[in-house]
Amino acid sequence: LTFQSEHLFNLKFAAKELNRSAKKCEKEEKAEKAKIKKAIQKGNTEIARIHAENAIRQKNQGINFLRMSARVDAVAARVQTAVTMGKVTKSMAGVVKSMDATLKSMNLEKISALMDKFEQQFETLDVQTQQMEDTMSNTTTLTTPQNQVDNLLLEMADEAGLDLNMELPQGQTGSVGTSVASTEQDELSQRLARLRDQV
Repeated sequence: LTFQSEHLFNLKFAAKELNRSAKKCEKEEKAEKAKIKKAIQKGNTEIARIHAENAIRQKNQGINFLRMSARVDAVAARVQTAVTMGKVTKSMAGVVKSMDATLKSMNLEKISALMDKFEQQFETLDVQTQQMEDTMSNTTTLTTPQNQVDNLLLEMADEAGLDLNMELPQGQTGSVGTSVASTEQDELSQRLARLRDQV
C-alpha cells in the first residue's frame, strides 16, 4: 500500500495554510483594536463595542486556526513515520479519500473530524506496535529462574564429585537466600561423603 507523497504534501501544506490564517486573524484583531480606540476618542461607544466584538472573534478564530495547524502538523509527522516504516494501513488509506477536499475547504469542523479519523488509525497502530514490542521483549528477555540455575550447579557438582563450596567464588549464591544455599550445600556435602564411603 502506498500513501502518495502528494497526500503527505497536502497535509503539510494545510498546516502552513492554517498557520497563515491564524496570522491573518492576528492582523485583523490589531486593526479592530485600532478602530476601538478611534471610536472611543470620538465618543462612539456603540461602534467601539462592535469593533471590540470583532477583535475578540478574530482572536478566538486565530487561536483555533493555530491549534488546528499544530494538530495537522502532528498528524503529518505521524503519517510520514508510518510511510517510512511501511505501516500505512488499508483503513488509513481509506481516510485519505476525502482528505484533500476537506483540507482545501479550510473548514475547521471538517478538518477536526478528519484529524479524529487519522488519530484513531494511529491509536490502533500504536496498540498493535505495543503488542508486538511486548511479545518481542517477552520472548527475548533472558529470565532464568535462579533456583533452576542453583539446582543445575548442584547436579553438575554432584556428577563431577566436587564440593560446590570450593568451586563457586565467595558469596556467589544466586538469588537463593543464604540459609537455603547453605542447607543445599550441607546436603551436597553429606551426599558427597556417602559417595566417598561407597567407593
